[in-house]
Amino acid sequence: MEGLHRTVSDISFELSIEAIDAKLPTISEVEDAKCECCGMSEEYTPEYIQRVRDKFSGKWICGLCSEAVKEEVEKNGGRGEEGLNSHMNVCVRFNRIGRSYPALFHADAMREILKKSTIGLEGRGVRANKTMSPRDRGSVKKGGIARSSSCIPAITR
Repeated sequence: MEGLHRTVSDISFELSIEAIDAKLPTISEVEDAKCECCGMSEEYTPEYIQRVRDKFSGKWICGLCSEAVKEEVEKNGGRGEEGLNSHMNVCVRFNRIGRSYPALFHADAMREILKKSTIGLEGRGVRANKTMSPRDRGSVKKGGIARSSSCIPAITR
């Protein structure tokens, strides 16, 4: 025990002196702001809240929703009000159904995906819906390439 000594770092000593001498700026009052899309609330300064409201037509939206609105605006060709309304409709729908009935919301989302995929396939024709397999001899049309025999027996000889 005689060989052990406690040491104090010079840096920690200097920092503690600076911390005593430094005066921190006053913190402005903060307000609780609730996102009008998703409902998340957090504390912000009144100046920041006003800047966000000015940017999004008087509505307070959180940072995550603002990014989603930016994506919607890009999809809608730069129309900000349309992008904001589109995202708000999605959030309202999620808050009404998704939070209360997550399985129902998931099923509804899958239905929308299927609806979009079938709309995309209607314009492509029949070939996009079916696979072209040599076993389906009835579906091979004239002029198509068909396999007459397997090449495996020639390789094993």
